[in-house]
Amino acid sequence: MSKGLPKRSEDYSGWYNELVKKADLAENSAVKGCMVIKPYGFAIWEKMQQQLDQMFKETGHENAYFPLFVPKNLFEAEEKNAEGFAKECAVVTHYRLKNDPETKGKLIVDPEAKLEEELVVRPTSEAVIWNTYKNWIQSYRDLPILVNQWANVVRWEMRTRIFLRTAEFLWQEGHTAHATRQEAMDETTQMLDIYAQFAEEYMGVSVVQGIKTENERFAGAEETFCIEAMMQDGKALQAGTSHFLGQNFAKAFDVKFSNSEGKLDHVWGTSWGVSTRLMGALIMAHSDDDGLILPPKLAPIQVVIVPIFKGEEQLDIINEKVSEFIPLLKEQGISVKYDNRTTHKPGWKFAQYEMKGVPIRLAIGPKDLENGTIEMARRDTKEKQTISFEEISSIIPSLLDEMQDSIYQKSLNFRMDNSTKIDDYEEFKKQIEKGGFVYAHWDGSGETEEKIKTETKATIRCIPIDGENEEGKCIYTGKPSSKRVIFAKAY
Repeated sequence: MSKGLPKRSEDYSGWYNELVKKADLAENSAVKGCMVIKPYGFAIWEKMQQQLDQMFKETGHENAYFPLFVPKNLFEAEEKNAEGFAKECAVVTHYRLKNDPETKGKLIVDPEAKLEEELVVRPTSEAVIWNTYKNWIQSYRDLPILVNQWANVVRWEMRTRIFLRTAEFLWQEGHTAHATRQEAMDETTQMLDIYAQFAEEYMGVSVVQGIKTENERFAGAEETFCIEAMMQDGKALQAGTSHFLGQNFAKAFDVKFSNSEGKLDHVWGTSWGVSTRLMGALIMAHSDDDGLILPPKLAPIQVVIVPIFKGEEQLDIINEKVSEFIPLLKEQGISVKYDNRTTHKPGWKFAQYEMKGVPIRLAIGPKDLENGTIEMARRDTKEKQTISFEEISSIIPSLLDEMQDSIYQKSLNFRMDNSTKIDDYEEFKKQIEKGGFVYAHWDGSGETEEKIKTETKATIRCIPIDGENEEGKCIYTGKPSSKRVIFAKAY
């Protein structure tokens, strides 16, 4: 055990659960299956949200908000979508409680307050949004509509795990409408690229871009594109999806427009989203037995300064010195925390900020003041070095950049080292048990896909977009195949 965490290599699930608690990210709530995201965890989510929001707006998208409740008849309009989410839906049937005279003050559902039409608590918002778009769109001049929504959704999960799978979670969902098939497809792939860029450049997580099989496709979509990441236990995690909806929702909700030639046509649509599941990916992709390792671009605190002192007089002198260089770091956009609390010892603070994944820790004591130096420790490699006060404002920004690159490179190397090409089914089954991505041929049938899933618990994560065409034989049936797909066990 290390600082109360199970060893990652021995109990990955226990390590993850304890890390979420001890790093003060989130906890289970009084509502079964739901989580409380604590301030530090929410601060990381806010950093993610702010960066993604900026990227969305740079590509012309605007934020809007739509109702939490979806009338059941609207939810049913697109049949595949309704069927796909039906088993996870929470449904509102009544709108009032009343006192139960038999139990003296206990509340019961008022049977006379039954809704005329039941309301689905949104598991996703296509239905209510496309019903709204019907009123917004008449002409090609009204297109495209590029809307994003930051919201919560409810999917009644039976087996939950904080961040990865909860009954209620936070996310963003983009919903766009276009005049042509090509415009909608371009939007779908553009947003996938944005997700991949965010995952790699900000989260420091290497991902594979791909297309989902028909079995794994979003309910109601013609095509689902995804980014797949590999966690440190070798399992895959779907980190974002972008859906080409074709005209399915436009037809279901009768959303038509008059094109430039005056002819009526159905609108082409897309939807795309990422959720607080990204928090789980961030934790599992980088962290170690001592706690979180956060990429600097998403760390709420990038530099923490811990004074080492005896008595108030020493602390006052250190305070004065620290106040000189904190502004120099903040001027460069670096978030700094100076923890000069007298209620906790330096050793406790070191362990706490290590657990929270703060990228750089500076420690300064009386001897450092005499020498004009400060001790600097980086969280990812645990390396320490002594630098002069004059070097602080130049070394720290470059070190943060170096750490960001190093964390991503480590993720990329891990994925590459744990990706294998396999052509023999017995060897395939052994490798799946070890973990990682297995690139193998598949005959393209849903039946084969399901049989492999039943026998090995491995799913086809995606058909890689940049995968080369390669003639081969399906690993299960021996039938012809022209491209390898990625199999893995997944979260």
